[in-house]
Amino acid sequence: MSEQAYIFELTEQNFGSSAVLNSHKLPVLVEFMGAWSGPCVMMADRLAGLASEFAGQFVFAKVDVDEQPGLREQYKIHNVPTLLVFRDGEVVRTETGELDDHELHALLKDFGVFRASDELREQARQRHIEGDSHNAILLLTQAIKQDPGNTRVALDMVQVLLDLGETEQARSLFDRLPQPARNSEMGKAVTGQLLFKDLAANTAGDTVLGARLVKNPDDHDARFDIALCEMARHGYPAAMDHLFHILEAAPDYRDGAAREMIATIANMLTPNDPELAQEYRRRLSNLLAG
Repeated sequence: MSEQAYIFELTEQNFGSSAVLNSHKLPVLVEFMGAWSGPCVMMADRLAGLASEFAGQFVFAKVDVDEQPGLREQYKIHNVPTLLVFRDGEVVRTETGELDDHELHALLKDFGVFRASDELREQARQRHIEGDSHNAILLLTQAIKQDPGNTRVALDMVQVLLDLGETEQARSLFDRLPQPARNSEMGKAVTGQLLFKDLAANTAGDTVLGARLVKNPDDHDARFDIALCEMARHGYPAAMDHLFHILEAAPDYRDGAAREMIATIANMLTPNDPELAQEYRRRLSNLLAG
């Protein structure tokens, strides 16, 4: 029989029994959140998914700060989302602000909640970053054999293949993954990369587009297509520079296509590089506000 996922909504009445007492048995992660806050809802969804994945290994509980002002005051919650970790009846860790998948996995690991295959994933990620993609693939293959149910390993393999230019092999593996994996944050990032590769393949190509841009720097169509080509080969800074150039020069270009593309790229980058994604969002926000 599979373990039960422990997910609760807390009130002042059941906080002691569901959070404090349970923390003597398992780590209890309590998210103080607002139902109106997108980051709160997204992090709650991530934590609920992890509670199901690691069923029986930790407790995830939610507190709506608007409905439970007493708990908000008791635990001095000033910003949402705020995550408190309880062990043995005490708050042992506090995290303020939205945490992404990678950060939540790291937090859980600190409390003994992790999969051995994720250790191999981290080793593979580091090897790939260092340029040793061959051994990264070997480590991911080992992780898949060890834990076939960990779809994050397969998604990492897809990412490595994309980085190596093995687009069709990456697409074939991605298409065989279950729908929840493809709909995850990592899955959506991969979907975006595959889309950009398809879009870039339908352009005139770097040589022709570059010549057009040299002849006419205001050729926004050429600049937009060059941005697509840059995205297809992970040239994010160059792609964004072209898109921001268009947005500054012609905000209404193709009914705001540059603005929409910038937002799409930022969302796509979030799972693997949240800081860079946030930097682009701030730059977009500042430009639109100006």
